[in-house]
Amino acid sequence: MPVIVSAASVVGPREGKGPLGPLFDLVCGDTLCGEVSWEKAETKMLRQATDLAVAKAGLQDAEIDFFLAGDLLNQIISSSFTARDKDIPFLGLYGACSTIGEATAIGSFLIHGGFASNVLVASSSHHDTAERQYRYPTEFGYQRVPSSQWTVTAAAALVLSSQGEGPKVEAVTVGRVLDFGITDANDMGSAMAPAFADTVWRHLSDLGRTPDDYDAIFSGDLGRVGSKAALHLLKQRGIDLSRVHEDTGLMIYNMEPEICSGASGCGCVASVFAAKIYPELKSGQMKRVLLVPTGALHSPTTCQQDESIPSIAHAISLVYPGWEEKGS
Repeated sequence: MPVIVSAASVVGPREGKGPLGPLFDLVCGDTLCGEVSWEKAETKMLRQATDLAVAKAGLQDAEIDFFLAGDLLNQIISSSFTARDKDIPFLGLYGACSTIGEATAIGSFLIHGGFASNVLVASSSHHDTAERQYRYPTEFGYQRVPSSQWTVTAAAALVLSSQGEGPKVEAVTVGRVLDFGITDANDMGSAMAPAFADTVWRHLSDLGRTPDDYDAIFSGDLGRVGSKAALHLLKQRGIDLSRVHEDTGLMIYNMEPEICSGASGCGCVASVFAAKIYPELKSGQMKRVLLVPTGALHSPTTCQQDESIPSIAHAISLVYPGWEEKGS
């Protein structure tokens, strides 16, 4: 099984003040991270996260066979500009907030198929770059609605390897694009909930498992509104996730009023996994988890044309390092 041998996270100041603050590798002093623009800041954070992950794995860039990364910006510039500074074969990905799941799935396929020994995967987001591209000018103080979510300023990276010590990727369920007709860009949780429910249902059905086979099933990031909808959809299929479900969008902040329904962004589930879930798996505190990053595949153009919001979710089943030796 492919092994995640290292994980690293870099976050902004607001994220550093949240409940997971002490767990992140680096916390930027401000949202510019010493750069002249937010876009440059996001690229810097992604570069730092990838450098840290490779160093933690005890490797050099020359030993990495593939670099897979994505972000929320047009032409995935944060990822592409980070790859520009690395002499590693690069595959740029876009899955919105599901990108780290997509990258981990493809990286696992490359390793399991014998096409790579070491794969670097990463994703990032920045609150201000996302606001500027997807919503309103950052100077405009618009009223946020309760179903909206706060884009996280964070970057995270993982190194997957064919050997070594760390949590193992035991199974992957690649998501299907679903669209239940949601058109409100301020309610992405509801738009993504059907994709999460469908992927979890197919994953459990394909493997003959129940939610009780997992210590936790993490969505990322449905928020309060989307989580409620997703659990309702699964209950209609006879699956009760209430005991094991957690949403990474509800874990990173102290849930101030402006956070509304929760956090979102490519960097949210990635940084929460790298800082909290990964160490708990590695230590054996959790034995098996299902990570299900979700993504809303819309754009400002499609929203202006009154298109509904398609969504996707990928499921990554992970087990602790001693799984094969000690079983479940």
